[in-house]
Amino acid sequence: MIASLSGTVQALRLDNAVLEVAGIGYLVHATPATLAALRVGSPAVLATSLVVREDSLTLYGFADDDERLIFEGVQSVSGVGPRMALAILAVHTPDGVRRALVGGDVKALTRVPGIGLKGAQRLILELGDKLGKPSSQVAVNGAPAAPAADTDLSWQVVEALVGLGWSAKVAEDAVATVVADSGSEGVDLAQVPIILRATLRSLGGPRG
Repeated sequence: MIASLSGTVQALRLDNAVLEVAGIGYLVHATPATLAALRVGSPAVLATSLVVREDSLTLYGFADDDERLIFEGVQSVSGVGPRMALAILAVHTPDGVRRALVGGDVKALTRVPGIGLKGAQRLILELGDKLGKPSSQVAVNGAPAAPAADTDLSWQVVEALVGLGWSAKVAEDAVATVVADSGSEGVDLAQVPIILRATLRSLGGPRG
């Protein structure tokens, strides 16, 4: 199994990236939030999961090991393949998935394209807290982690949306609305993927 890749971003597309490692270009499928953090020509490290089929070898990439854990864990449920698992992470953070599973939140799970009422109920029934319990903060030496610096990084979300096909004006307006609805004055580094997911939902999902 290819557990991770460390190299230079060679290309970025709507749903995948090419990461060059030791002269070999690996095509890696990923969520919009993960792809938004990458830059062509810059170094990157992705946790990965290799899906083996009779006629294909497909790599999926993640910002961290926790995302990969969720990706692989939800596929233990009948009817959930790698593309649906990736769609789940495109809509929810790992802890968001855990909250939905532990809390029996069918509505949250059915926001994912391709998951209906029965599919959501099956995920909740079969997984429950098997993927761990959600935590809003990560403990550091027994104490809650300090909040991220209050620096507005809304432009990163706008840039990601433009890269996914929306005009700058539409992207800026959508991000401004989502940020305002969240009650924040700006977007810090930890919020970038969260605001991106929320804005994608408000716009109806990735284009194309």
